[in-house]
Amino acid sequence: MKPKKIQYSITEKITLKIKAMASEINREMAIENKMDDYEKIDLYNPKKIQALSSHYYKILELVGEDPTREGLEKTPERVAKAMQYLTHGYDIDPSEILRSAMFKEDYKQMVIVKDIEIYSMCEHHMLPFIGKAHVAYIPNGQIVGLSKIPRVVDAFARRLQVQERLTTQIKECIQEALNPLGVAVVIEAHHLCMMMRGIQKQNSVTTTSDFTGAFLTEKTRAEFIHLLGSRLH
Repeated sequence: MKPKKIQYSITEKITLKIKAMASEINREMAIENKMDDYEKIDLYNPKKIQALSSHYYKILELVGEDPTREGLEKTPERVAKAMQYLTHGYDIDPSEILRSAMFKEDYKQMVIVKDIEIYSMCEHHMLPFIGKAHVAYIPNGQIVGLSKIPRVVDAFARRLQVQERLTTQIKECIQEALNPLGVAVVIEAHHLCMMMRGIQKQNSVTTTSDFTGAFLTEKTRAEFIHLLGSRLH
């Protein structure tokens, strides 16, 4: 006797398809994002994708589009996945990233990682702001793996943000985890909320900075700013 074939509704079929896709995506991301001693996995939550997709479907209708036409048929799901990725920083502990690669070292000079690309989302209009972060610290008995600093920047950037808070969060995270003699963070960014709408100024750059410890002294801060402007590579 043949087993009875299960009949699924269209909604159930879509849900099953999304779950299968999410499982495969999660497997691939687990492999792709495996780190030294810290594992960052970007998870697509099927329930959230389904919920977000339904809202984006409605948004397309509200702006006057036809969500069922060929070019937009899968757009709600694509945007839902994109939004989950763009905000995956909420699921990451930046302090744990630093703690996973801390090493004892008697080095007390400035360590700078500059020109770290930033891609974030302004929380006021949910439009991107993009730019670069420059991060420095002066060790106090411990150093951290250099790749971890850009990962910390990314963990905070991949959230709904304002540039000012992003700058401070990076500084405080490094200060608390490493307890260095000082931390300096400078961010330069272009905000699409100023370029695509509103004032529509295409060439304006917003610069923010925050400092602790030794970087509060004029001499150390001046050295940091000088090195930012130097092209040694």
